[in-house]
Amino acid sequence: MKKFFAILLTLSLMASMAACGGGNTPSSTTPDPAPSASPDAPAPEAEPVDIGDSLVLYSSMTENDLNGLLEVFNEMYPDCEVEVVNGSAGELTARITAEAGNPQGDIMWGALSNSDGDTHKDIFEHWTTEYEPEIIEAYRSNNGFYNLDHLSTCVFCVNTDLEKELGITINGYADLLDPKLEGKIVFSDPNSSSAAWNNVCNMMAVYGNDSDEVWDFIEKLMKNKLTISTSSSVCFKSVLEGEYAVGITYEDGVAPLLKSGATNVRMVYPAEGTSASAFGCAVIKGAPHPEAAKAMVNLLMSAEGQNAIGSKLGTLRMTNSKATFETPYLPKNEEIKWADRDVAWCTENKAAVLEKWNALWASING
Repeated sequence: MKKFFAILLTLSLMASMAACGGGNTPSSTTPDPAPSASPDAPAPEAEPVDIGDSLVLYSSMTENDLNGLLEVFNEMYPDCEVEVVNGSAGELTARITAEAGNPQGDIMWGALSNSDGDTHKDIFEHWTTEYEPEIIEAYRSNNGFYNLDHLSTCVFCVNTDLEKELGITINGYADLLDPKLEGKIVFSDPNSSSAAWNNVCNMMAVYGNDSDEVWDFIEKLMKNKLTISTSSSVCFKSVLEGEYAVGITYEDGVAPLLKSGATNVRMVYPAEGTSASAFGCAVIKGAPHPEAAKAMVNLLMSAEGQNAIGSKLGTLRMTNSKATFETPYLPKNEEIKWADRDVAWCTENKAAVLEKWNALWASING
């Protein structure tokens, strides 16, 4: 059977807010170890198991990520056709919930964060891989059904042409309050975007959880005519196109732009500090192709799989402590100022933080 995959862009999925759930979570620590070594790590050898010939993958990941994963997966399983449905965290979890009586998807990759707690416990199989003990301790599954394979580090995407034109240098959060950036900063909606919530958590880590200082910063940022987009990808794509000067986004959104040769953007780690959420994948409850789904999760979680995917992409920080690979488009961990994120606090207080965010936004924008 020929090897191929089809990527379907979902044009009209149900909108949904990813609400906060309970559950104990480990505190965030500086990601370690730093990716290094073999850039030509081979894909792991095919396992002697029949996983079937079909797999439906729901994913919020970038095209670059998906192409890399599917290339490695199809090297192992050339007879398995993979269909991809792309969408945001809220869209995909709403779709899985709506399909619970007759599941159409097998696995979800991306937009599932360690700050979700047990929010989605009813729509995913409670299963993790045998590689869990190899995962960096702070990023092991905290709910028993998320397999956390990669980190999403908070950064700014800065258009260097506009930065020069405005006569400013953007290095940190304080710079975003410059009146010259009024209406020129784009962010996604933390109510539905996991990338945006990730960045709100980083603001809390930098300025203090629910502190007067963090809300003062957020209020001033909103008053600088912050634009809220409908998609997290807008926060780096529109900056590349010169529509905005700054996008508040994540590492893996900007790194592929640099990988593609973009010369008018730079990736900025906030001078005040940055932190990362661990994101991953889970098998959908009642998946029609469970063996294929588990095979993909095993690939994403094993050191061999992370080496193969990590070296092919060069844009993701992975979580298996035994994985070593080059990331030529990302700085070393020791070159970044890391903030200590309290993941448990973010999980337990997500609903309250979003309620306060929405009330503040409404009071400023009417």
